[in-house]
Amino acid sequence: MAVLTIPVDQAMSLKGRSLGATEWKEVTQELVNLFAKATGDEQWIHTDPVRAAKESPFHKTIAHGYFTLGLVPGFFWELIDITGARLVINYGANKVRWPAPVPIPCRVRMKASILDVVEFRGGYELVLGAEVEVEHHPKPAMVAEVLYRYYA
Repeated sequence: MAVLTIPVDQAMSLKGRSLGATEWKEVTQELVNLFAKATGDEQWIHTDPVRAAKESPFHKTIAHGYFTLGLVPGFFWELIDITGARLVINYGANKVRWPAPVPIPCRVRMKASILDVVEFRGGYELVLGAEVEVEHHPKPAMVAEVLYRYYA
C-alpha cells in the first residue's frame, strides 16, 4: 500500500514534495540473470560470479544500470497512489546517471520527491526525482528524473 494517496485533481499540490524512502528490496543474482536474459545483455560482469570475482574491478557481479532504472516504477507505486486517473504512463526520463554499482547480492531502496508538476490538456505530468541507494554504501547507485503522465 502506498504511503501517500491523493486524487489526481490535486496533483499540483505535490510539486516540491518529498515522498520519503521505500522499503529495502533484495537484488539477487537470479533477478539480474532474468533481466539479462530478457534484454539480451548477458555480459559476464552481470551474469558470471566466478569470472567477476577474478576479473571485475568490483570483485563480484553487478546489476545492469537499466535494471536499477527498471525498479523505479515499482518503488514509485510503493510511495504514492494518485487516484482518479483513467490512465498512467511512464513518459520518459530527463536525466539518468549511475554514480555507483549495485553489487550482487545487496538491498536497494529509492528516495524520491516530486520535482515538478505540469498541467497539460487532459492531465498532469509529474517529474519524479529518484535516487536509488545501496544499503551501507555512501554513494547513490542511480539518480534520475523520471516522468509520469496522469490522464484525468
